[in-house]
This record gives sequence, structure tokens and C-alpha cells, in this order.
Amino acid sequence: MNTVISIIIIFGALVFFHELGHLLLAKRAGILCREFAIGFGPKLFTIKKGETVYTIRLLPLGGFVRMAGEDPEMIELKPGQRVGLLFNNANKVEKIVINQKSAYTNLKEVTVEEADLERGLYIKGYEGEDEPAVTYEIDEISHYVMDGSEFQIAPIDRQFGSKSLWDRFLAIFAGPVMNFLLAIVIFIALGLLQGTPTNQVSEVVEGSPAEQAGMMNGDVITEINGTEITSWDKMTSIIQDNANNQLGFKVDREGEAVTLSITPEKQELTENQSVGRIGVAPSYEVNFLDSIAFGFTSTIEFSKAIFVGLGQLVTGQLSIDAFSGPVGIYSYTEEAASGGFYVLMRWAAFLSINLGIFNLLPLPALDGGRLLFIGVEALRGKPIDPQKESLVHFIGFSFLMLLMLVVTWNDIQRFFL
Repeated sequence: MNTVISIIIIFGALVFFHELGHLLLAKRAGILCREFAIGFGPKLFTIKKGETVYTIRLLPLGGFVRMAGEDPEMIELKPGQRVGLLFNNANKVEKIVINQKSAYTNLKEVTVEEADLERGLYIKGYEGEDEPAVTYEIDEISHYVMDGSEFQIAPIDRQFGSKSLWDRFLAIFAGPVMNFLLAIVIFIALGLLQGTPTNQVSEVVEGSPAEQAGMMNGDVITEINGTEITSWDKMTSIIQDNANNQLGFKVDREGEAVTLSITPEKQELTENQSVGRIGVAPSYEVNFLDSIAFGFTSTIEFSKAIFVGLGQLVTGQLSIDAFSGPVGIYSYTEEAASGGFYVLMRWAAFLSINLGIFNLLPLPALDGGRLLFIGVEALRGKPIDPQKESLVHFIGFSFLMLLMLVVTWNDIQRFFL
């Protein structure tokens, strides 16, 4: 149960802040945001605030912000169509009722002769066949009503595609950026709560290479193979890269300089990935400025590690079996939760960075794919056909769903079979 709660909180936070980035920058650019959703599928919870409907959906596989014009607008009035019009105090159309007109009072029914719901914002129509056509002005904030559900009309200047390349770039890029910022905040909070790791040893694991070499609790590691050690992360980086290679350590033991030779043991992380370990844990120190620095440096280091993994995937050094889907993430979250609150915080930050980087990959349906289309538009000087772009994103999304199924099946075989 603790794992389920941890998953809900962590994934909810990661998706919420990611989509919040999109929402804030889209609204700043004046784009109409119709829906802010956490999850996909059927709606579990809905509340409307201002122009935006906020929803929580059944399948916790991500989220989205539905921006007007990001996909082709589906509202269309055809000549000869009979519709009902409701007017506001300025005598402008505020609702266009398509059916179930009997549910409304003070409704003016007209037969559409022509209409422009994006640029001209008007409907030209006539009440009776023998009556002249009248042009009715549509309010900038108006709604299309069908089957009792209201759908806000988006004038062209409220649509995603009408905004500048820079505004569209920021609205898309803001999602992944929020994930990096969230990771930084988590690491800063971790530094303020737990403290930041120093290069002083607080615990030597029994039977480890460090214990066998004579390292003791309280030793301050000052140098490895002639390289000055100024942080715990710098030390672990050297150790991890030198599995089965003998290293010369210099430590400060209560003011006395001691030299030790330690060979990190090889620890397999995945089928094709291993690191060196010597079996020591750091001491922690709470310092505000160090915590701020820790937030940024930890995010950078985790990002580098993820990019290295992606590079190994491209070059074939890692297979797709090394990656995890929802089942694997659940299992790792369970393991992190059992390690305590601080371990879970680090895992949440790592997942946030993963989400940010993954979404920046130049693949259709991802933020990176949309940024790629914006880049192509900047080079061409004109946008790509929206219908063609939507088709590419749909195919990309289908591919990603297939990839998720493959990765999930690998997770099931790895953890349960």
C-alpha cells in the first residue's frame, strides 16, 4: 500500500508540474487552454476554473494540456444548418446551440448562410425563408453547445498556431523545464533536511574492499590517484569508473595523513552496465548554500548519467531490456520506499529528470517532436500542414504505446517470471 501511495504522489507531482509548465507559458502567450488533464481515458474528477477545465483521468500514464489550434479546430457551421443563438448584454452571440434547443429560453433560431468562427467572428443567417439574412457578431468569448456540452470557440488570435515561433517554443519547452526545476527543488530540500554528503566516511561496510584496505569511520578522503577530492560525488564518480582497478587513496585520519590501496569491486547494474563500489557511506552536513549548490550539481550529474545511457542505447552497448516501463518503475519505487524517505526523494528527483529528458527527445508525439516541427518551420519560413503534423504525431504516439507494451512485458519477465 505504501508503494501505491508513493507511486500516486510521485507520478502525480511529476505530471502535474510538467503540464503546469505548458499551461502557464501557453496562457502567458494568450493561447486558449481548454483542458488541463492528469492521466488519460475516462474522467474521474472535473472542475472548471476560468476558461480551463481541470480533470483527473483514469489511466495514470501521463497528462496533457489541450491548447486551441494545436490540433485542427473541429467546429464548423455549414450553410443551411439550423442553429440557435443566445446573446449577451452587448447583443453579441455568446452561445451557438446546435441541438436540444428546447432546453433554452430566449433562443433565436436561424438558418446559416455563412459563418466565420475564427477571423471575422460572425454568423450570417435568416430566421424564415422569406426574411432577409442578418449578420450577427460573435463575442470573443463564446461557446458552441452540442448535446448539452459547451465548447469554447477559439478566435484565430487565441490559437496555438497563430502565435510566434518563440511563444510556441516556450509553451512546449516549459513542460520538460519544469521537471528539471522540480528535481532541483527536491535535491535542495533533501540537502536542507538530510544534509549534503561530505567526503568524510560515516560507515564502512563489513567485508567491503574499503574495510579490507583499512579504511575507518571518520576518515576524510582527500585524494584518489593524485586527484584532489572536494566532494563525495567526485569521489564516487572516480570509483564507479574504476571497477577492478587498484586506486591509491589518501585520507585524513584525525589530522594524520594515511595512504590506502583499494580495488573497487564490480557491481552489475544491468546486463550491460556495471560500476565500481568500495563499500562506504558519507557523513552529511546541513548548510543552506551547499544545499542550493547540491540541487543544481545533482540534477546535472543525474542528467549526464541518463544521456550516457541513451548514448549506449543508440550505439548498441545497451539493449532495450535495460529500460523499465510502469511495472519496473513500480518495483524500483517499492525498493526506494523501503529505503526510507530520503531515498524516495532521490528516486523522485531521478524520475523527474528522466521525464524531462525523455520528453525532449525529437520523437513524434513528444515535446521534442513538437519542438522539431517548430524548428523545421523556422527554417522553411512557413508551417507544415497541420493535418500532416497531426498524422505524424498520431503514428508516433502509437509507436510509443507499442514500445511501452514491449518494455512492460520485459519488466514482467524480469520481476515476476
